Amino acid sequence: MKILLVEDDVHLSNDLKHQLNSEGFEVDTAFDGMIAERLFQRNNYDCFLFDVNIPGKNGFELVKQIRNLKITSPVIMITAFGEIDDKLTGFESGADDYITKPFFFKELLARIRVFIKRSSHYNQTDSNLKIADLIIDIPSKTVSRSNLPIKLTAREFELLKIMAESKGNPVSKKELLQNVWGASVDANTNTIEVFINLLRNKIDKNFEPKLIKTRVGFGYYLSENE
Repeated sequence: MKILLVEDDVHLSNDLKHQLNSEGFEVDTAFDGMIAERLFQRNNYDCFLFDVNIPGKNGFELVKQIRNLKITSPVIMITAFGEIDDKLTGFESGADDYITKPFFFKELLARIRVFIKRSSHYNQTDSNLKIADLIIDIPSKTVSRSNLPIKLTAREFELLKIMAESKGNPVSKKELLQNVWGASVDANTNTIEVFINLLRNKIDKNFEPKLIKTRVGFGYYLSENE
């Protein structure tokens, strides 16, 4: 498995590379956004670790660029910022997760392994999922509504797919966390709320009927009925 680590703190970068190498990962490092850009245009990576504040192009710009290139490998943002606005910016840019400095290496390692596993093992059923005019194409991992393509991140796609597969039954925040992030990852229910809001903006905001529903105390589900 190959990882691109973009971090301008040389000591932290070297330390993380050494520890990831000891866990069996191949790691390329970059200390600014311009070098990182050249690397991911030439090489394939199973996971990206992007610091937000780096010279040249920042982490948010890099995420947007790799998503525009149709690269679906998971992205974990590493930053000293803990404010919710920074997390929202990262998620909206196409990041899959967010870890705040200082952190334990074991926590980062658990997240990397979970996201690589999720990215590599999507359900490859031949059938599509359809709710009203929403179509979720499982093999190609694409989504459309009223024949208009909707661009989702890997995590947004997985959340939407799980809700669609529940066939109108509510899926709890805990179930969504376990199925998308994995039990070993220290995520919280606020993470789910952030992603559900992002999905609503993409799936429901400009369409009728609204499909993403909340059943208070039970969870989220998809339905064309009120």
